[in-house]
Amino acid sequence: MSGLMMTKITSAWAFLLLPLLIFHASSEPESSTARMEKAEQQALYLVIQDLVGNWWNGTALYPDPCGWTPIQGVSCDLFDGLWYVTALSIGPVLENSLQCAEEAKLSPLLFHLEHLRSLSFFNCFSSHRPTAVPSSSKWEKLAGSLQTLEFRSNRDLVGEIPANLGHLSNLQSLVLVDNSLAGELPVELGKLVHLKRLMLSGNKFSGQFPASLCHNLTELLILDLSSNSLSGSLPPSLCSLSSLLKLDLSNNQFHGSLPPELASLTHLTLLDLRSNNFSGSWFRSLAGMASLQDLLLSYNPWGGSLVELEWEALRNLTTLDLSHMGLTGTIPEAIASLKRLRYLALDNNHLSGSVSSGFAALPSLTALYLNGNNLTGKLEFSQEFYQRMGKRFACWNNPNLCYDAAVSMATGDVLYGVAQCKQDKEAASSNYEADPYARVDRRNPDHSCGLVASFWFPADSTSGFWWGIAVEEVVSMVLFAMIL
Repeated sequence: MSGLMMTKITSAWAFLLLPLLIFHASSEPESSTARMEKAEQQALYLVIQDLVGNWWNGTALYPDPCGWTPIQGVSCDLFDGLWYVTALSIGPVLENSLQCAEEAKLSPLLFHLEHLRSLSFFNCFSSHRPTAVPSSSKWEKLAGSLQTLEFRSNRDLVGEIPANLGHLSNLQSLVLVDNSLAGELPVELGKLVHLKRLMLSGNKFSGQFPASLCHNLTELLILDLSSNSLSGSLPPSLCSLSSLLKLDLSNNQFHGSLPPELASLTHLTLLDLRSNNFSGSWFRSLAGMASLQDLLLSYNPWGGSLVELEWEALRNLTTLDLSHMGLTGTIPEAIASLKRLRYLALDNNHLSGSVSSGFAALPSLTALYLNGNNLTGKLEFSQEFYQRMGKRFACWNNPNLCYDAAVSMATGDVLYGVAQCKQDKEAASSNYEADPYARVDRRNPDHSCGLVASFWFPADSTSGFWWGIAVEEVVSMVLFAMIL
């Protein structure tokens, strides 16, 4: 009886496994025995050799680059039973990544890899051989496949952005960051209608913001033109980028007022306009941005009063940098009610009035810079608040501002440049009287204001903010890859 049951069970399992066995038998030979198209393979070898050096022998090192001898940075896919290259990444990303030689050059055979979806060059081209982005019409050969094109940190990648890039009709990500590219931005970039990420920061681009970028790029999520020499005013058509999440135009030469239509960018989470020459009213342009998390407007001669903006509508703010803007008037109590605020810089303005004790109740606040204003009255903060903030709290250069001497704390570094409110200062510790600078950061106090000490890095880290932006960029890239 038991033998009969075992036979039935075995037969049942065989019946269930049969489809899997058939699928395995039919699919396994295609991937394991598929060949790479010969011209494709030879083009790949020569493209890599021109980049990494003549010592690199692809035929000997990687006889089956899409099979049992894969190349780091190269991905392949099957088309009609043959392997073709779909991704090529050159540069020191991983330990065993292909790295460019000093004499690296771009081979025209690159355009023979017509199934490429992703092409990336990182830290490649040096002063030994200045290189330009190919201006050949052969970019059209990649128009049907290429989705991602990146040139990052190539200090001698020179010349202009070729207008022929406008032929890449399926491109979703164009990243030309930290190179030496120059000239005006070509209007042909406006033809990249499926673009979701456009990052051109850290180059030498000049001229005005091309309005053509705004008319057709309705799918754009990230626009970063920071650290260039772009000038002129912002076109109202910028507001047509209704899907935009991040807009970074910092460190340029833009001027004029912000278009009030900017308020229609309701999905925007980051707006960075630091270090330009913007002026005039800016409050109306921010009125509808309820999704904003990072608002960075410092080092612009805006002027105006903070009370003109309805801060309650910006309840998602985590970073607010309004330093060096020529602001006047008082600090609205509504700013002290932004519960998610982590970083607040209002330093080096002309602000007056008292400092709200409500800042101490903000659960996430870790950096508060109020130095260089005309603030008055007594600071009503507890010892716990000062200890939590440490050097990330600054109020010096407010001549009529004082703190309560009754608060027992080590104030030497926290309240540098702020007087005690009571006349009797003998309550201060003897060590502090002996050496008033013993616990004080001996740097120029202004060096630790602004975005030097951000909420995510220690106050004495001069690169903290930029590392935070780098981390955020990595997260954005991961999220962007998920979108793709």
